[in-house]
Amino acid sequence: MVDGQERDYITVEDENGLEKQFSVEGLFDIEDQTYALLRSVEDIKDTIVMQVENEEDGQYLIGINDPDKKEMVLDAYEIAINANPAD
Repeated sequence: MVDGQERDYITVEDENGLEKQFSVEGLFDIEDQTYALLRSVEDIKDTIVMQVENEEDGQYLIGINDPDKKEMVLDAYEIAINANPAD
């Protein structure tokens, strides 16, 4: 538990083949796409956002390479959090 809330954890392999564990901080939809905000278990300042792709055999996380898209997603997440703060 983190801050009294249960978290889902996933392992993400980076471009160098190194595996890191992340907690799923949030899932949200923008423009018919689902995104995940992930925070490193080892370094809380290490936060990434990834696109969730649904396939017949499961869900996959896809990195977002477009900086404008990444900024749009993070801005939308911040607006959502500010509009609905946690208790």
